[in-house]
Amino acid sequence: MIRRTFIALAAAATVFAGTSAMADGHGKDIVDTAVGAGSFNTLVAAVSAAGLVDTLKGKGPFTVFAPTDEAFADLPDGTVEMLLKPENKDKLVSILTYHVVPTKVMAEDVAGQTVSAVTVNGDKLMVDGRKGVMINDAEVIQADIMASNGIIHVVDKVILPEG
Repeated sequence: MIRRTFIALAAAATVFAGTSAMADGHGKDIVDTAVGAGSFNTLVAAVSAAGLVDTLKGKGPFTVFAPTDEAFADLPDGTVEMLLKPENKDKLVSILTYHVVPTKVMAEDVAGQTVSAVTVNGDKLMVDGRKGVMINDAEVIQADIMASNGIIHVVDKVILPEG
């Protein structure tokens, strides 16, 4: 049932996909890029359920730390299902916007240093680029996936805001 819900929401997000600007020479925006990758079905479903599709299809630039489907599956049983319920939309929005920085940050921009970044939800992330790139306790497993309105870095964990 939940798997079908993810697929249905991912399909709904695809319907929202329109023609995006060709900024940076990349034709697909962040949402279309995530949908096309095939490894972010849960993230796309959550973005749709949170009402953030239009935002992430916006002008940007955005940097999105995108958890894989496996990262969502590693959350405690029932967590994703609970977050997708309409009554938990505010919490879902807070978690998802904690994965977004309202500027374009390439991996090379943080190489060799530790910095903090203010996310769209207003909280800070710690970015450690001294040995690979870590975002709080999540590892960037694929960096610098370009989109017309920003960049995606794939992370191996869902990053939860404190509190």
